[in-house]
Amino acid sequence: MTVAQPDVTVIIGAYEAMPYLVDCLASVEAQTVDRTRIEVIAVDDGSTDGTGEYLEEFAARAPMPVTVIRQANSGGPSGPRNVGLGRARGRYVFFLDADDRLGPEALQRMIAMADENGTDVVLGKVEGVNRSAPRSMWDKTLKRTDVFSSNIKFTLSAQKLFRRELIERHGMRFDESLWTGEDALFTMEAYLRANGVSVLADHTCYYLVGREDGKHVTRSGSYTLRFDSARALMTLLADLLPPGPKRDVLMVRPFLVTLLPQFGPKFLTDSEEIRRNKFELARPLMEAYWNEDVARRLKVDERLRLHLVAAERPDLLTDVVAFVKAKKEAPAVLEKKGRRLYLAYPHFRDRAADIPDAVYLADAREARAFPGYREAPLDAFLRGAARKVRRTLFPRPNPPRERAAAAKEPVHGLSQREGATDPGAPATT
Repeated sequence: MTVAQPDVTVIIGAYEAMPYLVDCLASVEAQTVDRTRIEVIAVDDGSTDGTGEYLEEFAARAPMPVTVIRQANSGGPSGPRNVGLGRARGRYVFFLDADDRLGPEALQRMIAMADENGTDVVLGKVEGVNRSAPRSMWDKTLKRTDVFSSNIKFTLSAQKLFRRELIERHGMRFDESLWTGEDALFTMEAYLRANGVSVLADHTCYYLVGREDGKHVTRSGSYTLRFDSARALMTLLADLLPPGPKRDVLMVRPFLVTLLPQFGPKFLTDSEEIRRNKFELARPLMEAYWNEDVARRLKVDERLRLHLVAAERPDLLTDVVAFVKAKKEAPAVLEKKGRRLYLAYPHFRDRAADIPDAVYLADAREARAFPGYREAPLDAFLRGAARKVRRTLFPRPNPPRERAAAAKEPVHGLSQREGATDPGAPATT
C-alpha cells in the first residue's frame, strides 16, 4: 500500500533541550494540519539531559508519525538538520529549534500561503519570548515578493517553510564547516533560487524563546568565525549574482550584520594583535566587494567605519568607534542652501586624514531628521510620487490610528541564533 506524501516535514535538531523541548513538541502536537499530512523527524545530537529519551516517549504517543534519530554530538545545528533533510518526505520542510515553539495554526497557514501563491519559501511572523526577534520584515503580509524588493534579507535564520523540491533540485544542504551563519547561507540561497517568497505577517507563526542558560545562542567562539561567515555569504552572493545593483543591495547584509560589528565597541578593547588580524581578515573582503553602491546604502557612521577598514586606517577608526560608543551626536553641516547635509563625525575635512566628503554625506532619509535640511525639489517630487504609487498598488488595511501607533513603535532586531541584527528599515532598500 502506497503511503501518501506528507504536506510538511518538521525537522527538529535537539541538543540539551530540556525542559524547553516539552513546550516545543506540544506546539507541534497542537498544529491543525491533518495528522496524516505531517511528519516529524527529530535528531538528538548527543544530549545527556534526557532530551533523547523524551523524544522517544513523544514518538510513542504522538498522533502523527515521528522518527527519532540519536547520534553523537556533531558540534552544531547543521549536522542534525542535514540528517533530517535526508529522511524528509514532505512537500515542504520546516526547521524547528527544540527550545522554540510554533504558533497556533502556523503550519496550516504557511502551507496554504505557499500553495495559493506557488511560492517556494514562506516566512511566518516571529515573536521573541524573553529575547528580541527580527521585526522589520513584518510590516505587512506579502503573497509574493523577493529578496530584492523586501526586507527579508535581514532574517536569514532557518525557521521558515521551504518547498522540498527546491532544496533537492539544487542539492542544498547546511554547511557543516561553519560554526556560525550556516543558516544565513542556506536561507539566502533559497531566497535567490525560489520561485517567489511569501511573508505571513498578520499571524504569529513562531516563538523565539530566550533560555535562561543561554544555550540557544550561537556559540561565540573566536571572532575569526564571524569572518568565515561573512566570507561564505559574500562568496555565495558573488557566485549567484553578477556584479551590479542587485548584488550590492544584498552585500549590505554581510557588511552590516556580520563584518561591521567586528569594528564596533569591542575593537577598542582588542589587543593590537587582534586588531591587526581583523584588518588582515577584512582586507580581501573589502577589496572584492566594497564599493560606492554598497557604501551609499549605509548610514554615515556605518559607512565611515567600513571606509576606514577598507583604507586600513585603524588609528582613525578607534576615534570614530569611541565617538559612536559614547552615543554622541555628530554635528550637522548644511551646505548648498540647505540641500546638502554632512554629519561631521571625527576627522571630517581633516587634511591629514584625507577622507572624502562623500563618506560623511547623509542621504535624504537620514537628512530629513535635521532642521534646516531642504530636500531637492525633484527628489521630493519623486518621493511623493513613489508613495502615491505604493498606496494605490498596496493599500494598507489597518486604519490611521493603528498606523500611527505602529510608526511610533521602536524597531528591535537582534537574533542571536542567526547572529544578525535587524536594522529596521535602513537606507538599504
